[in-house]
Amino acid sequence: FQWIAIQSVRLGKGNPYRIMVILVLVTAVTSALLDNVTIVILMAPVTLFITASLGISPVPFLIALILASNIGGTATLVGDPPNILIGSAAGIDFVTFAANLAPISLLILIAFIGLSWFLFKKDLQVAKIDPLSIEALDTSELITNEPLLRKSLVVMAGVILGFLFHGALHLQPATIALAGATVLILWARIDPDHVLREIEWTSLFFFIGLFIVVEALVEVGIIEVVAQAALRLTDGNLQMTSMLLIWLSAVASGVVDNIPYTATMIPVVENLGQAMPVGPLWWSLALGACLGGNATLVGAAANVVVANLAEKSGQPMSFGLFLRYGVITTFLSLVLASLYVWVRYL
Repeated sequence: FQWIAIQSVRLGKGNPYRIMVILVLVTAVTSALLDNVTIVILMAPVTLFITASLGISPVPFLIALILASNIGGTATLVGDPPNILIGSAAGIDFVTFAANLAPISLLILIAFIGLSWFLFKKDLQVAKIDPLSIEALDTSELITNEPLLRKSLVVMAGVILGFLFHGALHLQPATIALAGATVLILWARIDPDHVLREIEWTSLFFFIGLFIVVEALVEVGIIEVVAQAALRLTDGNLQMTSMLLIWLSAVASGVVDNIPYTATMIPVVENLGQAMPVGPLWWSLALGACLGGNATLVGAAANVVVANLAEKSGQPMSFGLFLRYGVITTFLSLVLASLYVWVRYL
């Protein structure tokens, strides 16, 4: 990823905005193919390294990185944690997810690239970067283990193919991802103890506890009460329910993080699906939760990860600063998403 990022900077030819656009495109595309949390963990340190090497502020680039990762992650089943939860609960496969959400994600990404010029115009008004400082970015020593790189690329290609055909294979995406990890560990002879130490056990146990709480809410009837209240509010109208779901999901995700919100809303949507077609509701929930995560610094896991990395590097990113850019981007994204859902499904 360092190699890709430095090549991207060279393509930018010293223009800060062009460099930002290239990094945004790389982040968005890779976030759709893998998952956005993993991508920002890889791309944020690279962005910090590049901006430090070129003598420019990393903050606007890191904010753009976060926004692009959430937009790109919206496109596929594996791109953003809320989509993984929805796909698993609703039995939606990778291809169906991409066919329904990739078009609007691409449209929003294009709109964001245009918007970013106005959002970050003042931040990017620096002297043109010296071409010599770009050439000084050495890529020769970035790839330290070529055999492992080749094996990783082969396994990654296999995993992506598995995601595309997991419906025909009758396998869950999680099974395919875990199988890919196992193959790479065995093939590359990676120490399993090292792998197990790197697993985010805290996050796993958090989700275990979260799903237990959500199921308890279902069992005691609270979820059904919420669903019935939504039906009364919209009078059982599919169009109004879908729009409510998009905007409510976005607002809630900006406040409480989109992962626990989505886990809580899945049974609500399942309940609503008994009274109306459920397809548009799933897409509305996915779009609202994923895009709403861009509104605040705590709206999505990727946001928090980048903020922590920035603070550790001595480049803190304040809640208010991110809010200034995030709310505008989220509002534009939701307007486009609402129009898309209305025209395509309602």
